[in-house]
Amino acid sequence: MARYDFDLITLGGGSGGVRASRLAASLGAKAAVFEERYLGGTCVNVGCIPKKLLVYAAEFAEDFDDAAGFGWTVGARQIDWSALLRRKDAEIARLNGVYRRLLEGAGARIIESHASLVDPHTVEADGRRHTAETILVATGGWPWKPPIPGMEHLISSNEAFHLEELPGRVVIGGGGYIAVEFAGIFHGLGAQVTLVHRGELFLRGFDDDLRAGLAAEMRKRGSFGAHRWD
Repeated sequence: MARYDFDLITLGGGSGGVRASRLAASLGAKAAVFEERYLGGTCVNVGCIPKKLLVYAAEFAEDFDDAAGFGWTVGARQIDWSALLRRKDAEIARLNGVYRRLLEGAGARIIESHASLVDPHTVEADGRRHTAETILVATGGWPWKPPIPGMEHLISSNEAFHLEELPGRVVIGGGGYIAVEFAGIFHGLGAQVTLVHRGELFLRGFDDDLRAGLAAEMRKRGSFGAHRWD
């Protein structure tokens, strides 16, 4: 009789958790992945992939201007935000399916539930306990909102991918790469964007030439200053 239910239990179905579980299962281990939200983690669902799709959409505004300069007749422009999000959601659903097929094809079991550690060899989910020789915690991270007045009215980058309507005005707090990327996305789609951050230049810790060059390019697209991009 087996000592444990599984050889490996992984908490989290993101990039790391899926990779570890798939490889373990493909090598003959009995593996299970616990994931309560979606397979693929941040990158696939609320990060790299959907962000790139929105960046591509935002870039068309400049492409239309360039096309007119080469003799193309460009008509009225209007972004259908709902259509863009549907296309984004369809691509994410496709990738979620790819991750599921990779795991199940390797022989790993997917348990769609939140699991809590009980001891070094036990987790509990939905009132049931599961044991494993090895438990891998690959839960990743989640946006943090500081406890300040009015925070209940704000959203994180996660919610930005699911807005029901494209906002006409956006204030972005922070000068990291995620903030700068979303500033470019919303500005490119026609919103008035204000980027609030500390210091003369955003992207602290990045190469200074890159920071200065990006700021100059952003000014060409609007009237971006140290704190505001209209």
